[in-house]
Amino acid sequence: MKNTLPIPLLLALTAAVILWSSCRRASQPVTETPPTPVADALPVVAADWPQFRGGPELRGVAEGRLAAQLDLLWSFKTGGPVKSSAAIVGGSVFVGSDDGFLYSLALATGKTNWAFKTGGSIESSPLVHDARVLFGSDEPMFYALDAKSGKEVWKFPIGDKMPGSPNLVRAPNGKDWNVIFGCHDARLYCLDAATGKSNWVYETGSGINGTPAVFQGLTALGGCDSMLHIVALTNGAKVKELEIGAPILGSVAVADGRVYGGHFENQVFCVDVAKGTNLWNYRDRAFAYVSSPAVLGDRMLIGGRDKRLHCLRTKDGEAIWTFGTRGKVDSSPVICDGKVVVGSEDGRLYLVSLTDGKELWSYEIGQGLAASPAVSDGKVVIGSEDGSVYCFGVKPAK
Repeated sequence: MKNTLPIPLLLALTAAVILWSSCRRASQPVTETPPTPVADALPVVAADWPQFRGGPELRGVAEGRLAAQLDLLWSFKTGGPVKSSAAIVGGSVFVGSDDGFLYSLALATGKTNWAFKTGGSIESSPLVHDARVLFGSDEPMFYALDAKSGKEVWKFPIGDKMPGSPNLVRAPNGKDWNVIFGCHDARLYCLDAATGKSNWVYETGSGINGTPAVFQGLTALGGCDSMLHIVALTNGAKVKELEIGAPILGSVAVADGRVYGGHFENQVFCVDVAKGTNLWNYRDRAFAYVSSPAVLGDRMLIGGRDKRLHCLRTKDGEAIWTFGTRGKVDSSPVICDGKVVVGSEDGRLYLVSLTDGKELWSYEIGQGLAASPAVSDGKVVIGSEDGSVYCFGVKPAK
């Protein structure tokens, strides 16, 4: 008679393997590469989406208008699944693929401006600043490219793969800029954005999956060590650590002195930064949260592996509404013009009302959407596991 494992135990073992894969750490030497010159800056407008979640506090809020009914404007095929979330600056889309390329595409047409080949897949979402595109590759390496030409400006070896994204901070001298990012080697790096020179490194207890949020001279980030870390941006010194209770695989968002996020054991949390205390927890069904939250006013939005998008009250974590899809929602929602746009593993991109969670529009791509949308100039750009990047908006009247 064949021996079989009970289904609950099999599911638990499967989840453990996935979590280990997401949180594993490695140790490799870190060296530096000299810089090369950079070109003139790209034009930047207020409606641009220059980084993951749109801005340094990672609130996931886009400016401008967004129609309630969208058209497919173009799609661009890469050579592998697209888990990277796009940046949109100066009329160009910058996005990575598991095929190892970082692409620059024309926002208007989807035509290729350039493609830069790295030595590994790119899940990291790029940051565009001062004519440079900054991102990590799983080879593992962190890159700065010239945004106009796609030429390498500098690169910095890191200790393991980097699924998260970089963020930008002002240097202590008040003039220059630094870039910070986490990595599966359990380190938070701070580099000079112009040269790639290391400023400091902060050690955590395990791998870092998400993007560090930046606010008031501090950064907040979670990781596989089940801790929320608050770190000083000037020197990388620990300010606070708070036990969350489970690995944080997504990014956190910061608004009004509070840190919002979800963790791998079916809970959403809100932390008061000044007090270092947990203000509230939201627990619904026994499914993990890998999505990063969007926060605007009295509402917080986060996707869950229970196949739902949750809208919570920021004051106390009470549910305002939930929206059901047919697959897990690891994609991070974006709020724009009273609407919420989010992808699902059911292969659909959804647009729902921020007020009541009613579906306004959806588009069936077919394969899962683990990437998060980028929203700029009335357009939504998102990658799919089918290997394509899609752009939605309103077609001009004939």
